[in-house]
Amino acid sequence: VYVTPEQSTELRALIAGERILALGVLMEGEPYVGMLPYAVGEDAATLLVHASKLARHAKGLLPGAGFSALIHEADCGEGDPLQLRRVVLQGRVVPLARDSHVYVEARERYLVRLPSAAVTFQLADFTLFALRVESGRYVGGFAQAADLRAADLLGG
Repeated sequence: VYVTPEQSTELRALIAGERILALGVLMEGEPYVGMLPYAVGEDAATLLVHASKLARHAKGLLPGAGFSALIHEADCGEGDPLQLRRVVLQGRVVPLARDSHVYVEARERYLVRLPSAAVTFQLADFTLFALRVESGRYVGGFAQAADLRAADLLGG
């Protein structure tokens, strides 16, 4: 079962409304999860992360490598945490070349969302990556789960 148009709208709002994701990558054949701020790329099927080569998770951010990312609404400490809206996204990593116009546009999107990151764009060990979503699983609350395709993130 794939997401409905209503769930697709909720999903895009969730991705646009949060700023942190848990990022799973493979490092030397072993799974590793890190936490990173993110911005939405040209659409909700592209997430932008800015990572230092010194960070452990960056070793798994290789061109074409697979990733898994979890984004969830904040837990306010009340009610049933299984009711929190969340999405697990899977796709491929695309490092962005600093001298490309794609990089410049992505950097601007990132800084509009996360202006405090401006200083890291001056550091040589940081790279801007596009996480291109291919598929995922959206959970809108308890017993409200559905699969998704990248196209489900592209709607209005």
